[in-house]
Parts: sequence; C-alpha cells; structure tokens
Amino acid sequence: MKFSKFFFGVVVFSLVFGGGGVFVFAGGGKQSGVTLTVWHQSVGETDPSARILKQLIAQWNREHPDIKVVEDGVTGEQYKTKINTALAANDAPDIFYMWGGSFSRPFIEAGKMFDITDLIPASTKSAMIPGAIEAVTVNGKVYSYPCYTHIANLYCNTELFAKAGVPLPTTYAELLDAAKKLKAAGITPAVLGEKDRWPGMYWFDIIAMRQAGSRASMAAMRNPAQFDSPDFIEAARKVQELIDAGLFNSSLFSMSYDEMLGAFNNGQAAMMFQANWINAGIEDRSSTVRGKVTAIPFPVFEDGKGKAGEFFGGGIDSYYIYSGTKHPKEAAQFLAWFSENLGKQGYLAGAGLPCWKTEGLDTSSITGLDKEVAALMGTAESFVPWWDNILPADASETHKNLIADLLAKNITPQQFAREMSKVAKSDL
Repeated sequence: MKFSKFFFGVVVFSLVFGGGGVFVFAGGGKQSGVTLTVWHQSVGETDPSARILKQLIAQWNREHPDIKVVEDGVTGEQYKTKINTALAANDAPDIFYMWGGSFSRPFIEAGKMFDITDLIPASTKSAMIPGAIEAVTVNGKVYSYPCYTHIANLYCNTELFAKAGVPLPTTYAELLDAAKKLKAAGITPAVLGEKDRWPGMYWFDIIAMRQAGSRASMAAMRNPAQFDSPDFIEAARKVQELIDAGLFNSSLFSMSYDEMLGAFNNGQAAMMFQANWINAGIEDRSSTVRGKVTAIPFPVFEDGKGKAGEFFGGGIDSYYIYSGTKHPKEAAQFLAWFSENLGKQGYLAGAGLPCWKTEGLDTSSITGLDKEVAALMGTAESFVPWWDNILPADASETHKNLIADLLAKNITPQQFAREMSKVAKSDL
C-alpha cells in the first residue's frame, strides 16, 4: 500500500514542529540486570494490539535475556488517570503509551519525556514512511516513534439497511431519513456509548466539520470565539434533530464504549461512527456481523462547507520514554524495535493504518474492511485529528461535557456554542 508525504503533511499541519536526527547504535557487550516497565491501554478482548503487544514483549524477553520488559495495562479512561498521576508524581514507568497533540505536549514541555533524537537507529528511520517521524517531533526534537494511524468512518450494517429498504446515506438528508426509517422498522439506527463521553464527541465533531468545514473547525479551536457562530450553532442543532429522529439507542448514557462495540458486533444497530481500530472486532470470528459491514465517509451536508474527503482522525498515538528512567539507552533500544514491530504486525492484524513501509510483508491476512478503509484514506483531502488531542486538557473535558449536555438536550444549540466560545484556545 502506498501513502504519500501529503498524507502526513495534512495530518500534522497543526500538530507538528519538524526536525530529528540520526544515530546508529554502536556495537557493544550485553547489559546486565536491566528491567524495563511498559504501561499501555491495549486490554480489549477484540483489540489486536493487546495480543500483539504481549507476543512482542515475550519475543523480546526471549531474545534479550539481559534487558527484561514487563507490561501493565488498564482500559482507556482509567489509563489516562493512571499515567497523568504517575507523571505528576515523577513516578512514571520507563516506557508508556501516550496520546499525541495537546495530551502529550504539556508533559514534553515539562521535561517528562525523554528526547530520543540522538538515539534513533538509521535503520529505524529509513523503515518509516516519509513524513512519519515529524508526527512525533516537537520543536525539532523527536520523542517517540509512530506505530500506526487511524481515521473515523461511518460503519454500516448492510444487512440491516437492506432489511429496512434504506440506502446507505451520503447526505445529511439521507442520514436523517435513514434514522427515521430504520427506527420505524424496529432497528436501532446508530449505537452510541456515551457513558465514556468521548464517543459522543466523535459524532458532534464530524458533524461540525461537515457543517463548517475542516479549516473553520481548526480555526475555532485556535480562536474559540469562532465557535459562537452560525455554522457551529447549526451543527449543534443538527445533533439534536438527529436525537429527535431517534438516531441513537435510548441507553446511550448508560452504555460504555466496550458495550457499544459489543452491541454493534452483535447486529443490534445499523450504524456506528468510530475509528478503524474497531475493524478487527467486526471481522472477528465471534462477530455476528462479520462480512456484513461496510465503511463509508460520513455524509456531506447540503448546506455545509465540509467535503467527503475531509477526514476526522489521522493523529499519531505512540509510546514514550520517561525522562526519569534509569536505563535510557536500553529503553530507546527496546522502543525502536517495539514500535516498528507493533506498527507492522498491528497493520497486518487490522489495528491501524501503517506508518512503516510495508514492502516484503505478507498482506494476505488483511481483511476486506481494512482494505476499504485504506481506500478511503487514499481519497483524503485533509485530516483533522481528534479534537480532544488538539484542545488543551481542560478545554477538552469541557467540550465533551457540553456535548453530553447537548445530546441530553439539557442545553440549546446557542448555549452550546456560547459555552464553547469560552474554552481555552489550542496552541497546536
């Protein structure tokens, strides 16, 4: 599969600061008595990264008996609290998973992340897709390696659409019509697990991008006063119009993200808007919707400024080394090996789209759904990463809380836009 420099340029047009150096590891004797701890959030039963991570660490430990790696993982929201607390207390593990953008940058600026610029093996740098390293570079210094990337798509259960006699939606009018007709046929149009709050953010953010356009959405995050404007008010109004049309399950506020995936994979809803890390679960042997789901771009709006080729996603999450590690050279050695192998094997297993060159890989295991998403990526004109990775941490929490209130109809579209205009601006 071929990915251009353009892809990474647009992914990081607001997040990347360029730079990087090369260092070839010198040969040397074995290190002795080194143990590295890795924290992560890959614990889901259908998350291919969870299985691959454990396999890779076991392989590393077999091949490097003098540099032992132990891992510890908890689920996403718990992990955020855990890693934030550890970093604040200067008690972080040697290596840890971290979201990009506004989530990781404050820790980089606070000196919590180890600068690996001078410890990058030349072979590792040449194995990455051109432009990939810039996505984990801040102020000319490299702090991580990309593993893979993701984009959000509208996942549609074609069997349920056919049962209701409804075409897959390509416009807002068709989405609204589909919601009404699917519900009338006794089918939940779309499943949402808003108990974890960020899944609802995905729906509002893509609707805002379709209404206002990607550039206007980025501009508003840099100057939040722009949120209090007709396009963002209209985006909020459309969210509530879809609620009124019965788009979502009535249990959305008590349903978790994992329960949402389970419901969709059990054929209990016709649509779900999520990132392509869910592909593996959909295509898992235990899934009742295997082979019945297609991924399509989120519908365009007849009165909107956004385009089908403007994608939500494309950001880079990866693993970082704690600046306080007692074993920086060994940690950097493991990180280079781990990131490349996790990226390549994760790509083959459907965990994400590759940031590493894929020549020579046996891609016969890649599912049809993964190929569909890769083809969608090829149509991209631009990318806006997850908004909670662009907005500052407190602003991100406010954003998600306001969306929950919008979905519950506790606030009006005008109130939503007014409150969003007060959040802190992004410097990314």
